[in-house]
Amino acid sequence: MRRGQAVVAVNPDETQQLIIDESAAARQLRAGFPWLRFEHDLEREFRREQSRARLAQIRFNLYLAAVLVACFGLLHALLIRAGAQSPLGFAQLSLLLPTLAIAIGITYLDRAHRIYPRVAPLLAPIAGITVIAVEIKAAQAGVQVEFVCVVLASVYVYYLFGLLFYQALRANLIMWCAYLAFGMIGALPEANVLYNALVLLLANVVGAITAYTFEMEIRTHFLEQRMLAETAARDGLTGIHNRRRFDEHLETVWQLAQREGVTLALLLVDIDFFKRYNDQHGHQAGDECLKSVAAALRQAARRPLDCVARYGGEEFAVILYDPSRPYLQEVAHRIHASIAALAIPHGDSSVAANVTVSVGIAYVAPTLERSTQGFVQLADEALYDAKADGRNRSLFSEAAYDTLETGSFRKKRRAAR
Repeated sequence: MRRGQAVVAVNPDETQQLIIDESAAARQLRAGFPWLRFEHDLEREFRREQSRARLAQIRFNLYLAAVLVACFGLLHALLIRAGAQSPLGFAQLSLLLPTLAIAIGITYLDRAHRIYPRVAPLLAPIAGITVIAVEIKAAQAGVQVEFVCVVLASVYVYYLFGLLFYQALRANLIMWCAYLAFGMIGALPEANVLYNALVLLLANVVGAITAYTFEMEIRTHFLEQRMLAETAARDGLTGIHNRRRFDEHLETVWQLAQREGVTLALLLVDIDFFKRYNDQHGHQAGDECLKSVAAALRQAARRPLDCVARYGGEEFAVILYDPSRPYLQEVAHRIHASIAALAIPHGDSSVAANVTVSVGIAYVAPTLERSTQGFVQLADEALYDAKADGRNRSLFSEAAYDTLETGSFRKKRRAAR
């Protein structure tokens, strides 16, 4: 930024709020979710977490359902004449109990949290339709009390089968249509069929409203808990991720990049002559400078798996997942342009009248022979070279390595002088 150009005023409070509000959970909570659907990445995480958290309870519910089926089977044997028991017993033993057994078995698999949510929306209507078939056959035998089983099945599908709202609603609509169709085909009194269908429809209305409200509360709680976790992982001054969150994210994306065979980039960004800035302008001005630089860096890396963190002191770290070389160069250019646009005066800088940054960039394809420590070391070495070359610039490091000892290159250079 040349002298004479307009200075961009930065309100620290607005900057802090902007950074925090960029959280996906905060954005979703602010935007609302009346259709019970989050943005893609959040929705996937919500479903995965809910499946893990509820798996033990779902298993218990399924066992309870199996016990109820056995109890109602005994009730059939007591209330229904022998000639009508055979079809009912066949439906229970050959369809309903095996369906529940399959669902229970899935909950014990290693990948149950992924498999069960896919299979449950198919098993639920099968179990419900089987219950309806049993009820229709019982009604033909003159036992009308069996309709309560259909209502219980509807309740189970809404609340106890481990389905999300729309999955449960779809299964219940299929069951309602099946009851109406089976009742008409089964030559039951039309008035009884229509009356029971109306009762079942009203039960669905009540069940759907309650299930919708319950899932809305669960989703709100999920977002609030995620926001709390994100707040704990943020730097108290700048609002971006802290060092602990950086370390955790680096390990996560490193393993992910290994599995998918893609590249990672790490940019270490250091404010040039920051100690001089503090001495010249005061520590409060230094804090405002750190906030403004953090906000500018956050705008430079906005993809879902990218991460911007305060690495320590006046040093920041930016992780980019699977960047192309041109994109990496674009981000580096964007960082320098964003810092220049801040136009923060620096009264004791040897390279410019305003605050500038030096950037060291490591760009590698993670392998089993490489380590995250060596990756950080490459970026640190590139940053050291950028400073040695005059600061206010970016330098790449794509060197091959197995492991590196942090700081070793600095010791060697000092010894050589």
